[in-house]
Amino acid sequence: MRYYPFSWRVAASGAGLVVLAAGPALAQTPETKAGPADSQLLLLWVLLATLGLVILLMVLLAATLVVRLRPQLRRLYELPTVRPTWSGRVLGLLVGDATLVRGEVRDELLDHDYDGIHEFDNDLPPWWKYSFYATILFAVGYLSYYHLAEAGQLQGAEYAAEMQQAALFVSTEADDPNKLTTYQPLTAADDLSSGKSLFTTNCAPCHGANAEGKVGPNLTDEYWLHGGEVNHVYKTIKYGVTSKGMVAWKGKLSGKQILQVSSYLLSLQGTKPAGAKEPQGEKEAPGQRVARL
Repeated sequence: MRYYPFSWRVAASGAGLVVLAAGPALAQTPETKAGPADSQLLLLWVLLATLGLVILLMVLLAATLVVRLRPQLRRLYELPTVRPTWSGRVLGLLVGDATLVRGEVRDELLDHDYDGIHEFDNDLPPWWKYSFYATILFAVGYLSYYHLAEAGQLQGAEYAAEMQQAALFVSTEADDPNKLTTYQPLTAADDLSSGKSLFTTNCAPCHGANAEGKVGPNLTDEYWLHGGEVNHVYKTIKYGVTSKGMVAWKGKLSGKQILQVSSYLLSLQGTKPAGAKEPQGEKEAPGQRVARL
């Protein structure tokens, strides 16, 4: 049996490990190779892990030094010229004196005596005072940035901008509730008759037989809660107003039937039926309604 020197055996073993480690990489096909984005992401995680390890080692090293040098630090802290200074108070934290955070506790009584209640003359905790100063600085910066320089959006403007951005993701198809139709009112007798029949069957229980208003508002006056132009009325009937109890009719009536009902309602303007409900909403003259077309 032939024996090789130790260095040759180590080199051979290392070469074998390199071959085994490179085997999967050599067998990897072009389709399974990591892309540039994956490589950059992997490199980022490696750098972050390395940075975290370095920070951890530095913290452990600093803690070890503090523990080993604590007697010397204590003697340095006891010096009269060191202890009252800011750096001395920071040094005190390392040796167990929390005066920098807790403040001075003198336990000196003031001359105040209210029903046996005495007041001590102690400082406010520094952490509380510094937090209070930080809130003042933040308030000044906030006021300057948002109200004086007007460089940032206030809550109302920010909400409006977010709603506009959200509207971009809403479908713009024909069934989009944010897209107003461009229909003209129907005037043919058959359409108005059909609209009256549909209204009597479906809408009269809430709005009255003559649209004078019951649970729902009066639909014969010039006041409208959600717009009195035919396309606004069409939209209200189709999608409803769930917050006010108005159901959506888009799954029960066809588009033409909804337009017939809308046109019939506009034909009732100014009829002034008996027992009409008081006006609700905003006044809208016929000219204004036509202008919305």
